[in-house]
Order: sequence, then structure tokens, then C-alpha cells
Amino acid sequence: MQQTLSPERVRADVAELLDCDPAEIAPDENLVDLGLDSVRIMTLVGRWRAAGAVALDFPDLAEQPELAHWTALLTGDAA
Repeated sequence: MQQTLSPERVRADVAELLDCDPAEIAPDENLVDLGLDSVRIMTLVGRWRAAGAVALDFPDLAEQPELAHWTALLTGDAA
């Protein structure tokens, strides 16, 4: 996976779709439990593909919907 996204960008994008402050999202919290549905996950896939994560697919995010996992996947860093 190409590493073009920052951990801050990943957190901010997720928070935007959850309509919350980025600091409110715990790294290991299940984002689906917070209200992130499949449509919003697909929105993030499209957004992050456009930002350079061209190999990203829906299952990459849906199988483990935690900020820490997504941040590591997209940036190589922890959330």
C-alpha cells in the first residue's frame, strides 16, 4: 500500500464522517459501533484511493474497523 496519507488525515477523515471531534475516537474502538456504516466506509475508500492508496479495497477496512488498524494500513504508523 502506498504511504501517502498521514495518521492525522486518516483520523480527521473518519471523524468528519462520524461528525465528531478526532480526539474522541479511541484507536482500538470499533468504528462500526460508533456509527460508521458501509456507505461511509466506501466513501473513505474512494477518498483515500484518490489520495494515493490505490490498492485499498472495502474489505481492507471492513474486516477490522478500528482506527489503529486503518492508520497502520494506510500510513505504516500507529493511530
